Parts: sequence; structure tokens; C-alpha cells
Amino acid sequence: MAKDVVMTPMMKQYFELKEKHPDAVMLFRCGDFYETYSEDAITAANILGITLTKRANGQAKHVEMAGFPFHALDTYLPKLIRAGKRVAICDQLEDPKLTKKLVKRGITELVTPGVAINDNVLSYKENNFLAAVHFGKSACGIAFLDISTGEFLTAEGPTDYIDKLLNNFAPKEVLFERGKQGMFEGNFGNKFFTFELEDWVFTETSSRERLLKHF
Repeated sequence: MAKDVVMTPMMKQYFELKEKHPDAVMLFRCGDFYETYSEDAITAANILGITLTKRANGQAKHVEMAGFPFHALDTYLPKLIRAGKRVAICDQLEDPKLTKKLVKRGITELVTPGVAINDNVLSYKENNFLAAVHFGKSACGIAFLDISTGEFLTAEGPTDYIDKLLNNFAPKEVLFERGKQGMFEGNFGNKFFTFELEDWVFTETSSRERLLKHF
């Protein structure tokens, strides 16, 4: 949570939703605008080239803010994704005119470099692969998924083979087990956008169950 932010009802709502995806830039719908606050506002202003300003935050305090008209989402969202950011889109879930209380809001979409279906984010000339790498005892496993086309590929082998696949398929985002960043970068470098997942995601029991359920 940002320091010195007064927990007004709206800021409390904002940070409660932000906690669900702390690693994502959250676009918070306020009337006709998507707004970002605190550290997210600084990040968005730098990437998008929009003005960083301040919003009154109670008790004579202010919080950093940067925003853009909601109808310009298709212009600004691709810029955040191509900069390697995960973006949580938070929309108003009721008509503000029909309530005298704080408008209900919820995260309606999480967009990441490897998980995007918006035509303005995708390039029709190339796949938009999301990859996942698992470091086993004697070999490495890898999977590639393009949700825009449904292509799903898997392979396993020594790290030099996995390195070739990563370079050939050029995934837009790579997932691996939390705490393995040093191992990943030591074998494959730091040129990929990466995201760490909890270790239970990569257990055989969990993975087998999900694959069998899906296929």
C-alpha cells in the first residue's frame, strides 16, 4: 500500500481490488475515465506519456493520479502490454446515477503480455505465445499456448534445447515457479517478460488434473 494515502471510501475500495493483482497496473473506472493512482500512476504516466497529476485525498492530502478517457482504452492498453506490464481492468458494476453510495466496482479482465485477445494488442503477423517453464531434476519442461489461435505445444529436454525453443517461438511472456528467477535467467537470459507463479501450480497432481479436465 502506498505511504500517506488516506483511506477514503474510494481509496479503500481501490486498494482492496488492487490487492487481488498487486503486480498489475490497475485501470480504475471513474465515470468517463480510467484512472491510476499512486505507484501505478507514475508507471502509467511514464509509459503512456500522459500527465501525472494529483487527486485530493482527504485531510489536506493528495495521491498521484494519471488517467485517460475510457473510450481511449484501445489506444493505451496495447502500450502498457507491449511495455511488459500486466493490466487489471476495473469497471463500474452499476450505474452511478442509480446509487447514492460508493459505486460497486470489480476487476473484469486481467490482460498480460502473453494473455491478450484484443485485436489492438495482437499482431496478425505473428503468434502471441504464453510459455511456462518447469525445472525438473533431470530435464526441463516447457509449454507454449496462444489463446488467440488455440495452439498448444509441449516439450522437454536439457536447458540448451529449451533455450532454442524459447528463441524460436519468442513467447511474449514466460511463467515459472516462484524463487526460480535466478535459475531461469542463468540459463535463458533476461530478454523475456516473466512472471512467477506459486510452486503448487507446477506439481504433477495439479497439472495433470487441469490438463485432463481441459482435454
